[in-house]
Amino acid sequence: MDRKELALQLHHSKFNCAQSVVCAFAHVMGYDPQTVFKMSEAFGFGMGNMGTCGAVSGMAMVIGMMKSDGDLDDPKTKKKCYNLMKLAQHRFEEKNGSVICKEIKGVETGKVLRSCDGCIEDAVAILDELLLDIK
Repeated sequence: MDRKELALQLHHSKFNCAQSVVCAFAHVMGYDPQTVFKMSEAFGFGMGNMGTCGAVSGMAMVIGMMKSDGDLDDPKTKKKCYNLMKLAQHRFEEKNGSVICKEIKGVETGKVLRSCDGCIEDAVAILDELLLDIK
């Protein structure tokens, strides 16, 4: 099973969009799935208010967890993480028309741009390409 399939399986098992993305990368990041599940819970449903898409928030968490140097005294990787996230967000927005949950779901327009499953698949694919060079 590839990461996209795993992420969708998790989503269909009641994980939110952020949890589905982050937990699909738990083993790659070297983190325990329960820890990343807990850390990403509040990012679902667009941070609880249909703001930034949970799949996009999940991408940010994975990028930080994989690319941060973790140096508490003199962090040097912020710019690298910011640039990767900017690129990831741009690619997501190109595919989906927005990074805002209520816009993607068409709450105000009635026009759904993408399903949650589709957003999760796109987020995982973008992370695979940017971080693992898998296309």
